[in-house]
Amino acid sequence: MILLNTFGLDLCTLSLCKSKHTRCCTTWFLTLRKQHVLQNIVPTQQCILQTRDMAWRGCFMKWAKINSLYAQFLSPKSSRLTIRPQQRCGFKKAQRQSETKRGLQEETDAGQKHAVPPLPGEPVPPMPLPPRKPHRLFRPLVFTVGFTGCSFGTAAILQYESVKSRVQMAMEEAKEKKRDKLGEGHNTTYWHNWWDQLSHFQKQVILVMSVVDDWWSGLSEGQKTVTGIIALNTLVLCCWRIPSMHRSLVKYFTSNPASKTRCLPMVLSSFSHYSIIHMLTNMYVLWTFSTSIVSLLGREQFLALYLSGGVISTFVSYVFKTATGRLGPSLGASGAIMTVLAAVCTKIPEAKLGIVLLPMVSFTAGNALKALVALDIAGLLLGWRFFDHAAHLGGALFGVWYIAYGNEMIWRNREPLVRFWHELRNKPNGRPRPGGGGGQV
Repeated sequence: MILLNTFGLDLCTLSLCKSKHTRCCTTWFLTLRKQHVLQNIVPTQQCILQTRDMAWRGCFMKWAKINSLYAQFLSPKSSRLTIRPQQRCGFKKAQRQSETKRGLQEETDAGQKHAVPPLPGEPVPPMPLPPRKPHRLFRPLVFTVGFTGCSFGTAAILQYESVKSRVQMAMEEAKEKKRDKLGEGHNTTYWHNWWDQLSHFQKQVILVMSVVDDWWSGLSEGQKTVTGIIALNTLVLCCWRIPSMHRSLVKYFTSNPASKTRCLPMVLSSFSHYSIIHMLTNMYVLWTFSTSIVSLLGREQFLALYLSGGVISTFVSYVFKTATGRLGPSLGASGAIMTVLAAVCTKIPEAKLGIVLLPMVSFTAGNALKALVALDIAGLLLGWRFFDHAAHLGGALFGVWYIAYGNEMIWRNREPLVRFWHELRNKPNGRPRPGGGGGQV
């Protein structure tokens, strides 16, 4: 209970109304009284009446609220007012933007922050292009040169190891044939007994494996090599369907000169496809030309050419995007496939090619290459953005250059590296292996 004799208020006015309004009113009045005392001002009768009215108003509101609650619970269910709860938030959560889109949006906002709207009648100025930064191409250039050299060097070493393993396998197969001839009857009886002991499920599994083995044996060496590339592209395509992996895929599997990560995506973007149709088209072209390119260059040299073509085509795309200011992400194996296609068409220009949906139309490989190069040049000049025409053109020019000059300059001069690897492999720690002599392979 609060007693305020100084202002002549009776006890029932501020006696105790435990409502929130009375407490606020009392606090306000005490604060007002304190201010008046400090300022040596005697409160007037009007201030006292206002305080009394606020106290009574708080008591009345508390009483009305309690009566309404009682009336709500005591009333029948049919006459009760239904109150629908309001939604917490009427806005959807904004999706998280990738680093590339966020960087481009920040640059656009920064350019438009101080923009002044043009007056009526004045021409609208063009949108400002992103700032060009040629120095950002230095690291991709070094990476392109180094990766290309390492690819062909590794391919030369792998070819050496492959030839050596084939020679050893041929010798072992000859020994096994001699053993099979000696114990042919015993081995046949043993395998018949082993097959009879298997269950029905085990026999079915072995039959399926034999069918797959027969299919694999019927493929050419180029198709076997390309099967691994197709499997990697399919795996990345499935990863694009997982929303939680989009941030990492945009960072490492899309090439963009405006991104912070510029070197590693030059390789990984050649194995990345977001559209199923895009991947099926590229992989069908690669499967079609795989037999020809591997028979011409070999498996190891083909892999080096494919990977180097993907990196070089991406670097050409970087240069074009930086020069024109049209920054944006790119992905796909089109640049590397254009390198393979251009190499085959340059090596065998008289080969006949056709279109799947139009089997009656046929043309030579040389004419097909000229048409593709002309289409990409037109796309660059006219500013088409549906395809990365700079990457296509870069891959095609690299394929033509490699068949014309690169094979003589790079692959024919691999002998010093192979000899060094042979000596390093057969002489560990400066001591020759027992039974491992020198010599050339």
